[in-house]
Amino acid sequence: MVKIRLRRMGAKKAPYYRVVVADSHSPRDGRFIEELGTYDPMADSDKIKVDMERVKYWISNGAQPTDTVRGLIKKLEG
Repeated sequence: MVKIRLRRMGAKKAPYYRVVVADSHSPRDGRFIEELGTYDPMADSDKIKVDMERVKYWISNGAQPTDTVRGLIKKLEG
């Protein structure tokens, strides 16, 4: 199954995430199919940049967003 999930980047105790489409069997920070955006939880106001067109494309093709990514998408949509 294909999932839309977060890939952790950044330094120790300073996380920075990329929103990626990956196979559910690949490791969290491993191989991915496509990068859809970024999420910086350490910024004053959570900085979220995601290509919503591509998210909708992947969801329509059967990709399942994780709970965290689903929450981020809802924040962006309003």
